[in-house]
Formats: sequence, C-alpha cells, structure tokens
Amino acid sequence: MSKVLVERRGQTTIVTINRAERRNAVDTETADLLRSAFAAFDADHDARVAILTGAGGAFCAGYDLHSVSTSPPPYEAHGPGPMGPTRMLLCKPVIAAVEGYAVAGGLELALWCDLRVAAANAVFGVFCRRWGVPLIDGGTVRLPRIVGQGRALDMILTGRPVAAEEALAIGLANRAAPEGGALDEALRLAEMIASFPQMCMRADRMSSYKQWDSDLVEALRAEAVRGEGPLNAEGLAGASRFAGGAGRAGRFDG
Repeated sequence: MSKVLVERRGQTTIVTINRAERRNAVDTETADLLRSAFAAFDADHDARVAILTGAGGAFCAGYDLHSVSTSPPPYEAHGPGPMGPTRMLLCKPVIAAVEGYAVAGGLELALWCDLRVAAANAVFGVFCRRWGVPLIDGGTVRLPRIVGQGRALDMILTGRPVAAEEALAIGLANRAAPEGGALDEALRLAEMIASFPQMCMRADRMSSYKQWDSDLVEALRAEAVRGEGPLNAEGLAGASRFAGGAGRAGRFDG
C-alpha cells in the first residue's frame, strides 16, 4: 500500500498521508510522494482545489523520528522541505483536513496549506520542542504570519498542545468540524472555492502571498498588475451578471 494516496472527487484532489501505524509521520519516501502529488495537482488543468489529510484519525505527527534514529535523511538547507511540499508555492489552493494530531512537522504541513479545517479532536503543537528538533519546514515563518508573533511564540517556545477550540479562536484553524467530519467540511469548502472564477481567485491568492516580499508601494503595484488580466477576462462579465440581477443580498449562487 502506498504511503500517500491520491483521489479525485470532481474538481478536488484529495491527498492522504497513509501511515496510520505511525500517526502519519513522514519519512523520506513519504516526503517525495507528497511533493510529486502536489506538483501533479498544480499541473492538472482540471483540478481546482486540493485537500491534504491523514489516514486513521490523525493528520500528521511530524517527521518519523524512528527513521531518523536509524537512518538520518539527507538534509540541505537550500533543498526541498524534509516534510515534502513545504517549500513549494503552488498556483492553486490547498485545504488541510485535520483530525487528531497535527504536530511538529505535521503542524508545518497544516500551516503550508491555505486553509485549515479542524475536527473537534484536532491537536496542534510544536511537539518537536522537547526533542531538540527545530522547525525547518516553515513553522517559524508561517505560524507568526497566521496567528501573530505573540501567539506564535507561545506555541514555539513552550511546545504546548493547542486544541481545536483554541485553534479556531486564534485563527490557526479556519473552520470547525465534528470528530470524523474534517474531510467532509473540507470538501464542502473546496467545492465552494472551485465554483468561483478561477483566474481572479488565483491572482488574489498569489498577491496575498507575494506581498510579504515587498514594501507597501511595490505590493500595491504588483496587486494591480496581477489583477489586470482577471479583471478583463472575468471581472467585466461578472459585473454584467451583477447588473442583470445576480448576487442580490449577498447570494453566492447566481
């Protein structure tokens, strides 16, 4: 059985870490499979949204320290992320469907995703703090950008567990779901995102990521440049639909 499963449901690609016996901890082979799966998703014209999840009631417990203790993986600071896709910036959105533990490198995988759906039993945390393993897959960069510096340092310095309710309150999770329901909620969210004009959505998404690299003036200019194509290709037609009566009272179904 493959350590990573890939499934298509309509316009959504579901990528599942399939190592339940290790709480979906990632080893070198799994990392390679995750990178390949998301590269294929990004290149697939018919796939609009991806979901990353884990098998057997856990999201991901981080890097597999059992494999490190017996066979340390090759690591290059300028190479790919040890957890897989964490140093990739895709052109399309990814949603994390989190059941159980998303800790250490598993937290970093969840942070790499655009949105996070947390089941009631979800637990986030920098659990690698106790083992002297640093965050090298984006944790020290993405966590402060998502929850703010103070909250991020509370998690990074203490390594404490953060349950689903707190994760939702601080913005670490975007949606809540009952235990066992994270994937279903992520699928509903993916279907909504896939229904929108894609060129516009992707341009806005990319601008939100790229603006961190620029000062305000440069970021605003880049936003305008990225928006020109979607405005002409999709925005004018959308404005005509609105003028014709669609979307009244905030409706999204017309």
